[in-house]
Amino acid sequence: MSDIPDPEVVDLASKIFDLARHGDTEALAAYVDAGAPANLTNDKGDSLVMLAAYHGHASTVEALLARGADPNAANDRGQTPLAGAVFKGEDAVIRALLAGGANPEAGTPSAVDTARMFGKTDLLELFGSR
Repeated sequence: MSDIPDPEVVDLASKIFDLARHGDTEALAAYVDAGAPANLTNDKGDSLVMLAAYHGHASTVEALLARGADPNAANDRGQTPLAGAVFKGEDAVIRALLAGGANPEAGTPSAVDTARMFGKTDLLELFGSR
């Protein structure tokens, strides 16, 4: 076996990551429904949920979670989708992740740590109520 990835597979994966970044929920869901892994990660460990969350696409996050994606999957730097959403101020994404089982204490820094760092007391209260 070769360690060199098939260029067609790399192109397809790149397309799928772009769908997550751009919030093309319908097309992304179709790929996952057809067999693409819901927990697919890129070379930095960013999952599809991470990319959708960081770019503010709550409906895409919800679709991925409904298809089995892990809401707590940390990237290679230990960051979770929830912490990224807190950092970006994406309230709808935060709520979608929490509804999908995201743990505010997971990751480094965690969503709780990120909320503290930015003085987001409303989120600290939301996380504390869980």
